Amino acid sequence: MLKNSNLSASLEDYLEAISNLTSESKVARSKDIAQMLDVSRASVTGALRTLKDRGLANYKPYGLITLTDEGQAAAKEIIKKHNIIKSFFINILGVEANIAQRAACKAEHTLGPEVIKKLLYFIEFVTYHNKNGYDVNAEFEDFCQKKEGK
Repeated sequence: MLKNSNLSASLEDYLEAISNLTSESKVARSKDIAQMLDVSRASVTGALRTLKDRGLANYKPYGLITLTDEGQAAAKEIIKKHNIIKSFFINILGVEANIAQRAACKAEHTLGPEVIKKLLYFIEFVTYHNKNGYDVNAEFEDFCQKKEGK
C-alpha cells in the first residue's frame, strides 16, 4: 500500500507541482515550487521534508528535487484525477478553462475515487454519444441558456 493514501491537500499540491516541474526540466528547485504554488520557501522546505520522510521525494537542502518511484506514482494519480475533473468542467459543463482549472484544483482533494470514476464514465458516455450523432453537449448548453433566460 502506498504511503500517500492519507496525504493532505497541501502535500498533494506539492507532489503535483514537483511532477509538473520535473516533466518540463527533469528537476525541480524549491524556489520554483514556491513560485508555482505561491507559498514561502519555508513552507516548501517543510513539505519537502515530509515528502522525503514518506519516501515520496528525493530532497536535500539547497539541492534539486525529484520524486521517487512511489512519489511519481502518487503524483500521476493526483494529476489524472485533476485532469478528469477539469475535463468534465470544460467539456461537459462548458466552464471556461481558467475557472475549470481553479475549481479542479480544489475538487481533486475532496472527491473520492467513486465520484472520479463516475465522472470519467460520464465523459466517456457523452463522447460516445457525440460521436454517434447525438450532441449531448449542445443539448445541455441549450438547456442552460433557457434556464438562464438567454
